[in-house]
Amino acid sequence: MLVALSTLLVVGCASVPMETTDKATAAKQFAPPPEGKAGLYIYRYGSFGAALKKDVWIDGECLGETARNVFFYEQVAGNQEHKISTESEFSPNDLLVKTESGKNYFIQQYIKFGVAVGGAGLKLVDEAEGKKQVEGLGLAMKGHCSK
Repeated sequence: MLVALSTLLVVGCASVPMETTDKATAAKQFAPPPEGKAGLYIYRYGSFGAALKKDVWIDGECLGETARNVFFYEQVAGNQEHKISTESEFSPNDLLVKTESGKNYFIQQYIKFGVAVGGAGLKLVDEAEGKKQVEGLGLAMKGHCSK
């Protein structure tokens, strides 16, 4: 059973609805958001857990479902704290991010081993690392959550 689960987490490939290349290219310009807003790049990078899709929410609202090597870009109110959540094995995992107006933030969703299925976590990464990782990813379509 454990071998089968480990294999599922490493191989296979889940897919989610994707935006156009033009929209992805525009998002990868990493332009500062307009006054009063902050930008959130939420992404999944790498091949570990490729067969798993995981929902992501911002302040309780569905952003979408991730698969390997995809990202979302969403503008939120600046100068506020926002709760980014992802589904995990037993309950959502949350990350609180205090935003500043005019800045972009990079949040990596990562897959981790679980008891029955793989879980997911979130971490804030620095801008240089986030940009580098997002540059090679596709832009996922918003609004498609499994729950």
